[in-house]
Amino acid sequence: MKTIKHYIMAGLGAAALVSCSDFLEIKPQNEIVLEDYWTEKADATSELMSCYEALGSVECLRRIGLWGEVRSDNMKSGTNPPFWLQDILKENLQPDNEICNWEAVYKTINYCNTLIQYAPGVNEIDPNYKDSELRENIAEAKAIRAICYFTLIKTFRDVPYTTEPSIDDTQNYQIPATDFNTILHSLIQDLEGCKDDAVRRYYLDDNSNAFVNSSRITRWAIRAILADMYLWAGEYEKCIQACDEIIEYKKSQYEEMLTDPDLRAKALRSIALFNGVPLILESPLNSSIETSRGDAYDAIFGEGNSFESLFELYCNSRYGNKNEYLSSYYYNERNDSYFGFLSAPGHLYENISKNQNKIFISKNDCRGYENIIEKGGRYAIRKYTREDVDLNMKNIQDESGVQSYEELRKDDKSNWIFYRLTDVMLMKAEAELLQGEEHFPEAFSMINAVNKRARNVLGTTDGDTLKYDDYSTSVNVMEELVFSERHRELMFEGKRWFDLVRMARRDGNTARLVNNAIEKHTSNTAAIRIKLADPNIIYYPYSREELKKNPYLKQNPAYKDNNAQLGTN
Repeated sequence: MKTIKHYIMAGLGAAALVSCSDFLEIKPQNEIVLEDYWTEKADATSELMSCYEALGSVECLRRIGLWGEVRSDNMKSGTNPPFWLQDILKENLQPDNEICNWEAVYKTINYCNTLIQYAPGVNEIDPNYKDSELRENIAEAKAIRAICYFTLIKTFRDVPYTTEPSIDDTQNYQIPATDFNTILHSLIQDLEGCKDDAVRRYYLDDNSNAFVNSSRITRWAIRAILADMYLWAGEYEKCIQACDEIIEYKKSQYEEMLTDPDLRAKALRSIALFNGVPLILESPLNSSIETSRGDAYDAIFGEGNSFESLFELYCNSRYGNKNEYLSSYYYNERNDSYFGFLSAPGHLYENISKNQNKIFISKNDCRGYENIIEKGGRYAIRKYTREDVDLNMKNIQDESGVQSYEELRKDDKSNWIFYRLTDVMLMKAEAELLQGEEHFPEAFSMINAVNKRARNVLGTTDGDTLKYDDYSTSVNVMEELVFSERHRELMFEGKRWFDLVRMARRDGNTARLVNNAIEKHTSNTAAIRIKLADPNIIYYPYSREELKKNPYLKQNPAYKDNNAQLGTN
């Protein structure tokens, strides 16, 4: 396992990322390379680590982060954003915008396709490559591929879909787009077939290698991806089942910690049950400084690979794999600026301390102060950019008084989280409430648990900000509550725009999406409302270059591009 850790940290032994204009034009590996390369276990392992490395590459992660967030009500212009980013923030998205280039994501998919096709041949000739290891590796590759395709369809709706690797000059990868639902159900079927092949846990103890449990795909990460997909597919019972399996696993893991003499004291001090689910506390139990908060943030985003993590990309600048997306777009430490290319709109932060903020409805909600900070009348994104934060939650008078201490990152080593436990809890809540009124109590229990942790409230309903009777009046009211809690909990994590798109797909119109997305805009609002009323425009356009290369692609009708040579079917 030390070898695996080394691969994750440095990507050593991984094949270099292919340099090409597009996945559909990736240059082939010739027959000699294939014959010489796929001969032993190390070759399969190296290719698998290439999948992880490609997923975390600068261009791939930048797109995953921006596609899921930048068009939402969470982000506005920061310091000197490039023109293409300014256009997106103004809802002036065009096919020639560089963010529409999906090359890096398809490169990652191609690594996965290659591993899935050729690893079985290694298993046949290398006795050291066991059947169980083959199944584990393929499950990992299928999960990474699923993340990529799932992100693509949430962004573009219909995209070219293939599970064949690009390895041969004779292959033709100019293919038409496959529709959203066909791809979604294919991915679900794929993961259902391998979800129990993945490793359950790499390490049982809490030693220095335990980070691998969340920086490699496990069966719990696959269940989190499945839960998300089932939510989008409208298969709510299956979503709930996947979420319940994850939650039960986390409960059992917590119980194990309590029975381990080396971990019991730490577990009792730092983790507690919120409506029956173990979550990291914002302040340690029996702390001598009872008003100090920020421990949950420190564990989840500061240190990373926390108890609650299900899958996150491991980044460590010492080994060369940096998260340059966050360091450029959230906080530019190289220019000693509190602001990267992006900042937060004022409505997310103003007047939290007075209980007058529309998003953070309680002044005791730690997330508002952890996510954002005011600097010179502007609002800097703080999630991920802090290694350590300490909040003074005693006698709150104003936002600045709460921010008692922070340590900003000195490098680009912040992990990027794809799935964590509270995300799963809120997916479960959403699926539950859509099952009918009899499911409202369970849905509310999950939402309230997440909310209570953020305010460090244990025990009975006496300290609840959210009251069940206020939200149980209808499905619409409960649905607004879960989307609001997801907004608070998952802010700046690449989830918000996709949540709004899912809302619009379910509604059959963009009215609620528009009402939320418009919040950050202070000018040209009437025109933006009209533009976003088109249900096609909530998806990104195909890039102009892609349309020229692939004659089978047909542009999203919301984006008229007279300069491009549009493909025809």
